Amino acid sequence: MQTSVNTIIFDLGAVLIDWNPRHLYRKIFSSEEEMEIFLRDICTSDWNEVQDEGRTLEAGTSLLVNQFPHHEENIRAYYGRWQEMLGGEIEGTKNILRQLKESGQYKLYALTNWSDETFPVAWELYPSLHWFDGIVVSGREKLRKPAAAFYELLLNRYQVNAANALFIDDNARNVKAAREFGIDSILFENPYQLKIELENRSINI
Repeated sequence: MQTSVNTIIFDLGAVLIDWNPRHLYRKIFSSEEEMEIFLRDICTSDWNEVQDEGRTLEAGTSLLVNQFPHHEENIRAYYGRWQEMLGGEIEGTKNILRQLKESGQYKLYALTNWSDETFPVAWELYPSLHWFDGIVVSGREKLRKPAAAFYELLLNRYQVNAANALFIDDNARNVKAAREFGIDSILFENPYQLKIELENRSINI
């Protein structure tokens, strides 16, 4: 059956760009256990996502330093050494994105939970980010996934029909929200799995 998809929307972190705080904190902590406790209890994903929604890096850092002064150096490393969390482009996804771009059949967008203060670093480093027809960055918009308004913002800004769109994200929460909004979605695991999922929708690359 021929697909009706004409627009493909990518998440960025852990889908196209290998961002992971463990790339940095493995250099700082002497054991995986110490590192995981720190990321679970102090510099948590929930805390980081508030910066992704527009809180300044300075405000977020100060909040934790006040709460956990004995961890100040490690807390300040989170954004002070943020670039060390970047592991490069995920080559398999980059190749898929390139083939989709070269096919000329699809509009390509990114919808990302990312701080407006750190996104320009990735923008300068990674050419694949420039292949999109548009990127919506949560930190700029003061909105983030899984809020329905964030998906709606992209659809409205670029005149995208949800019924003709496909969304790709590694976070099950964000995929669920997109599906509830009426956007067919793929829960990303790895580039090989993504290629199969695309072929199952008659998107051949």
